[in-house]
Amino acid sequence: MKLTRLPFRVLTLAGALALSACADDGEQSQHAFDPQIINHLADDVVVPTYQQLSTRLNALDVAVNALIADPTQAKLTAAQEAWFAARTPWEQSEGFLFGPVDSYGYDPALDSWPVNRSDLDAVLASNDDFTPGYVSTLQETQKGFHTMEYLLFDEGRTKKVSDFNQRQFDYLKAISAELKNIGAALSNAWTQSVDGRLPYRDVLAGAGTAGNTAYPSVETAAQEMVGGMINILDEVANGKIADPYDAKDPELVESQFAYNSLSDFSNNIRSVENVYLGRLPGATPSEHTLSALVKSEKPEVDARIRQEITAAIEALAKIPEPFRESIKNPNAADEIEAAQVAIRKLQNSIETDVKPFTSR
Repeated sequence: MKLTRLPFRVLTLAGALALSACADDGEQSQHAFDPQIINHLADDVVVPTYQQLSTRLNALDVAVNALIADPTQAKLTAAQEAWFAARTPWEQSEGFLFGPVDSYGYDPALDSWPVNRSDLDAVLASNDDFTPGYVSTLQETQKGFHTMEYLLFDEGRTKKVSDFNQRQFDYLKAISAELKNIGAALSNAWTQSVDGRLPYRDVLAGAGTAGNTAYPSVETAAQEMVGGMINILDEVANGKIADPYDAKDPELVESQFAYNSLSDFSNNIRSVENVYLGRLPGATPSEHTLSALVKSEKPEVDARIRQEITAAIEALAKIPEPFRESIKNPNAADEIEAAQVAIRKLQNSIETDVKPFTSR
């Protein structure tokens, strides 16, 4: 199953009521959390990331159907490249796994691992018709990104188009369609009303407004924002890396078939960077960002966190790919452990130096 995310069930609201109060020494207390930071997180980071994910899952489905209609090695390569492309926005969304991705169960539906190979083989060997209704009842470890990865890549991108049989093609087509539909539903849930509910963008950006039970104050939304960053850093260092490394078990490695593990981990750190800087790569950030807030009061902390983000990504880049082999190689141990140290250092900085901005 997918690694269990450690809960970040935030946080005390004590202190939030003192936002504009005077300190004991008579001086004005520190500034309240700027609600525009939340608005821009939704509009400049979350919504465009999910829209890119939906677009790329649609492209992946197109590539898969092209492969099935005309099975050639070039079409298989195109489908594999489309899979890589779709992984990037998904992994860069893992710094904000709250809202519809959590409440509707889209996270496990998209990204459960390890693949349940024995049950998958049983399904492929059956005479079951892979209708959308049938596929929807299967375990999450029998579909999603990583089952598709297993079917498209085998191990180490060794899959040949001649290796496919018709049942594999039929199954690949069915789970690709489901993946595309989930991506669209996730993206739409942030920008459109679903089942009479407000678009989640409005729920998040409307933190602190009357009747907002999800985020009764701006600070609760800010805490969700920072908690998402902490959660993914914890998961990468202490789950995605530590679990397979400590056990020396390649079966516990995420994206092990496509040899995409370290890219996934780096994109997880990029998701933290995007949230902190309040923009996607290449975009111009607004003046209302978490980084700007920290910098306004503690410029040395802002500079250090930016440096630690860079250091974590650089440390991951030093680990030899494939990660599934590196975890068993004593010569790669120093690099793996150095990456864990760098990620944990960043996590600690955000917990110690950034989280307090959300509850005062």
